[in-house]
Amino acid sequence: MWLNPEEVLLKNALKLWVTERSNDFFLLQRRRGRGESTGRITGLLVGALDTVLDSNARVSPFRVLLQVPGSQISWVIASGAAIEEVNRHWDWLVHNLLHSLSVFENKEDVASFVKGKVKGLIAEEVRGRQAAQEEDPEKFREALLKFELRFGLPSSEKLVTYYSCCCWKGRVPRQGLLYLSINHMAFYSFLLGKEVRFVIPWAEVTRLERVSAGLMTEAIRVNTRRRQRDFSMFLNLDEAFGVVGQLADIALRRLLDSEGLELDRVLQQPARITKRILEEQALREYVLALFRLPRGERLHEVASCSVWTPHARCHTSGTLYTADNYLCFSSREEGSCVLLVPLTEVLSIEKAESTSSLPNPVIVSVRTKKAFQLIELQDRDELVERLNARLRAVHWKQSVFRGKTHGKRSVSSPTPYYTFYYDTGCSDEEEIEEQVLRNTVNSEALMTAFHQNQPAANGNKSEEQVKERLWDDHFTEFGRGVHMFRTEKIQRLVATGIPESLRGELWMTLSDASSELEAHQGYYTGLVQKSMGHSSLATEEIERDLHRSLPDHPAFQNPTGIAALRRVLTAYAHRNPKIGYCQSMNILASVLLLYAKEEEAFWLLVAVCERMLPDYFNRRVIGAQVDQSVFEELIRERLPELAEHVPDLSSLSSVSLSWFLTLFLSVLPFHSAVRVVDCFFFHGIKAVLQLGLAVLDANAAQLCASTDDGQALMILTSFLEQVESEVVLSCPPSSPPAAVESGGHGGDTDVPAVRHANITDLINESYEKFGDLTVRQIERLRCRHRIRVLQAHEDTTKENALRLVTPDVSIPPENLADVYDLFKTEHFISLYWGDSSSAAAAEAAAWSYGDSGRSYLERQYRLDRPQFKSLYGLLVPWPGDLSQHTDTVANRAFTLLDQDRDSLVTFREFAGWLDTLYCEDLNEKIRLLYRLHIPPALTESEDDPALLKSPLLSTNRPLYVDKPAGRSEHTHTHTCRCVCRSTQQHTTHDDN
Repeated sequence: MWLNPEEVLLKNALKLWVTERSNDFFLLQRRRGRGESTGRITGLLVGALDTVLDSNARVSPFRVLLQVPGSQISWVIASGAAIEEVNRHWDWLVHNLLHSLSVFENKEDVASFVKGKVKGLIAEEVRGRQAAQEEDPEKFREALLKFELRFGLPSSEKLVTYYSCCCWKGRVPRQGLLYLSINHMAFYSFLLGKEVRFVIPWAEVTRLERVSAGLMTEAIRVNTRRRQRDFSMFLNLDEAFGVVGQLADIALRRLLDSEGLELDRVLQQPARITKRILEEQALREYVLALFRLPRGERLHEVASCSVWTPHARCHTSGTLYTADNYLCFSSREEGSCVLLVPLTEVLSIEKAESTSSLPNPVIVSVRTKKAFQLIELQDRDELVERLNARLRAVHWKQSVFRGKTHGKRSVSSPTPYYTFYYDTGCSDEEEIEEQVLRNTVNSEALMTAFHQNQPAANGNKSEEQVKERLWDDHFTEFGRGVHMFRTEKIQRLVATGIPESLRGELWMTLSDASSELEAHQGYYTGLVQKSMGHSSLATEEIERDLHRSLPDHPAFQNPTGIAALRRVLTAYAHRNPKIGYCQSMNILASVLLLYAKEEEAFWLLVAVCERMLPDYFNRRVIGAQVDQSVFEELIRERLPELAEHVPDLSSLSSVSLSWFLTLFLSVLPFHSAVRVVDCFFFHGIKAVLQLGLAVLDANAAQLCASTDDGQALMILTSFLEQVESEVVLSCPPSSPPAAVESGGHGGDTDVPAVRHANITDLINESYEKFGDLTVRQIERLRCRHRIRVLQAHEDTTKENALRLVTPDVSIPPENLADVYDLFKTEHFISLYWGDSSSAAAAEAAAWSYGDSGRSYLERQYRLDRPQFKSLYGLLVPWPGDLSQHTDTVANRAFTLLDQDRDSLVTFREFAGWLDTLYCEDLNEKIRLLYRLHIPPALTESEDDPALLKSPLLSTNRPLYVDKPAGRSEHTHTHTCRCVCRSTQQHTTHDDN
């Protein structure tokens, strides 16, 4: 293969190489000991040396050298493991380059010419490999060349795909090509002598929409902070819109919030992203959301098949998805029949005899002595072989983990659960009793111990017994455990309400937390022991919130419940320090502890935080805000009359934040809210979205008649407080209805707002009116709305950063905003194409170790030395060609600004330096230039000490450069603004 030319100082060092072919400019050499018929001692020694070297250090046995006559330096330009491969390279050089080299008079030009040709060949091979991954390699290779030629982006800016479409300018469509790369979208058109060319960085995209207006057919609208673009006439609009949304989403998650959001490992390496990868990733995200699998699961096979469903007494057709640790089946109609089988539950996967009525059958046997039959599987033999290989690996891991766990248990204390003790100022007797309670794990759900304190009626008990019988009948027909068939019938049972005696078990089953518990026996024990005695910000926040968790419930008016809650939250914070602890986790964990054993409650919390509500519990609750934004769009789509009367839906969505974060636990009466949690564990976030729509629909008339946000808030609050459950119909309400009514806002609209609604009716209504909402739709909406949420956070970050810096500088606010954009763009450019290893390492270290000395805003964007020097050349008030020492002065300026010696400059430091150059008086400018010639700016490690003796850099007189006539400070700042825009490459080259 061709290699980037590498110097070889000794062409035949230690006689390790034998020249096979040569001419004036090239040598073909063979490594001694390779291809020799006799066992010479030299060859044996070289062969032994190559053998003991590791695989990364081994040398290819054949190579081609470029040599320049009269020079002792050669360059390796090709190598290979076989003589045939290297001979092909040799023949190409002889036939295509050798005759051309003889015309060069300067032999150094020969080396430059050949090295350039070789690098071109390497680039062509890279393009070829990328093009080979596409459906039409030749067309893609041609598009790739045009993309590089037309837009001048670095070769590392990888093109993902392209589409033929029209870009609209007013009412004029311009036909051209839309190129989508890993960091940008670019459009080019040349029609009737007019050229249109522009580039939009994904980091500037604030909104993506599908619109249809005027003369346009349905189009993709791309909004940035400066303008909007409409693209239409795609051959496949759905595909194009999906790819645009994916690329924008991936880029923003990578650039704007790489620490806060989960991003698949493949997508963290932009050079590996292809259109096929995007399609696979979209399918994987859908499967993870549909079956609520762990985020680390990889999707392997997708196959059409049919599964025997005993309850229907027929085969149900659908799709089989196989992951690292799961077999998943979904019927063609999403949600009508779902089957989830963890490989840890599987005993065997076997092929059965194929018949005309049962083609290509496969039998999956599970531990509960049941088996599932799959038929009509294509490539059955290969599929079964791969599944059995993964099954053996899962069983082996399980046996190893259990072996280690049993080994630890044999030497562990008989009381494995402990937690650290906090001083509460109790007496000695109370303190001892409290410590015993904290150190004793609850082997049963808290509700079993504190249920008798809840008032209950005989009618409620009989209703619970009826529910239990219905569920027992369901288990008999559909199976019990995580691998039971999930159909519309179980949906109706969940909507009616899970009996308290089965609630913990079914939550574990529906969320598949039971598989995690089974696969990690003893994990929670060890985690509690490890977290014992550790104090952190998370544990302090947990302590503050312990007594705010369901304070009216007797289980958490008791030290037993508080101690269990402390253990679960602290163990989870220790397990996942990236999340640690987030407010609302205490409310959720409290409810889980009421109905599940302590260890089960921990794994349920893991399932909710890491699988069912991804990105909800990071430092900026991005996931909850994304779902709020999705909720707004669903209101416009499903409740258009309400959206028309309430044009600003942000007030309604702000009310709904607690609905998403606490699953309605903080706004509904307890027993009603638990019913919502039942639906959530069955249907995930879909249940919360559709219930939220049902709440707004039930109050639509009152909300349309409301006059302000406060009145709308009161309508929703009053309604939710009065949503009752059958369990507490005979119990006194937690808040008397009269109090709510008297606290109303007057008028006829109050009466319906405080009417008593029934949670069962509300849930059923949500399924009837909004149950057609699918997981696929939700995932697509999340992808688009994540863009809006991240950009809104970015705008807030910018505002806060400018507010922090503005009092310290004299730069006008509008110009300072442009400087911020330029500063951020330079940071992004290094992430796009540059070698940002040093900056990235420093950033990662800063986040890992907390860097408590700086605020989040100061750490958001920082520049390393090469990035600073790039901006220095753009922004200094003297032209670069007038200074002989630009690089030296730039290095010294960076050293001066880097006050904490972390090799990074913050925006505050950068803005202060720029303010001195442009806005301070002459004395301050002279003082700055003088400081550049003394320590700490002046260091002993400068490469050329002679620079210090130059009259221009003398320490006894400052630098003085005459400004060209007409260049004012305002002109320079305006130039900065123009440079920012050009750097972002967000310009159009067309006639306006």
